[in-house]
Order: sequence, then C-alpha cells, then structure tokens
Amino acid sequence: MNGQCCPMCAAGYHVYSHCTEDSSTTCAPCPKFTHIDEPSGLTKCFDCTVCEAGRGLRVNKACTRGSDTVCETLEQFYCTERYKGSCRFAVKHTECSAGQYIKQAGTPSTDTVCADCEADTYSDGSFSSCLPHTQ
Repeated sequence: MNGQCCPMCAAGYHVYSHCTEDSSTTCAPCPKFTHIDEPSGLTKCFDCTVCEAGRGLRVNKACTRGSDTVCETLEQFYCTERYKGSCRFAVKHTECSAGQYIKQAGTPSTDTVCADCEADTYSDGSFSSCLPHTQ
C-alpha cells in the first residue's frame, strides 16, 4: 500500500486479510494439522508432515502451529534424507551375510558396515567378530 510493506504474521499464523490504507494486516492461527514456522505474509498454512512407518519413520516431536512434525528413524533404520532437523526418508540397515561380521553397527544416521571373515573363522552375519572353526 502506497509503497509501504504490510506487517507479516507471526509463526503459527497466516494472513486472514491483507493490510489496506485504513487497516493493518489481520492474522489468524493456523488450523489443526497445519503450520508456518517463521513470520510470513502467507495466506495458507502448510500441512504437517506425516512420519510414515513405511518410510522407516516415527514421530519424534508432534506438529504445532509454529513448527512442523519432526520425524526420526524406526529401530533398524538409518536416515538418508534430512530437512530442518527432521528425517524425511530412512532405509533399513544392511544385514551382514554368513561369512561376514558386523564391523560397525548401524546407527540412526549410518548404515551397518560388514566385513569378511578371515580364513578358518566364521560368522553367521550377526556376530561382532568372527569365531575360529572348531575341529
């Protein structure tokens, strides 16, 4: 209006009506299951992210008007895609094969590292080191 900027709405609120020469911006709270995480001039709030178990995810922090859902990995999964501190996609940890041992266990952010057993040792794939063959 007249080359002036309208006031923005606070995080958790959207523009209900834009400012005019006679009135300021009117803001309204984001409806349930929606959010805006920073001050803006948006007229609609964003849908809250759903943490899908089928993508290896669960809720770490529920969505509020002012912040989106924060997802974390399910057990035995690691995160492959992050956005604003939330995991967006996860993959199941690699399972070591027979003849391999778990060199480094998987974490929520890294995959399992497998290594081959040396001669005359064995592992079913679930051991953290290889065992000697017995006669």
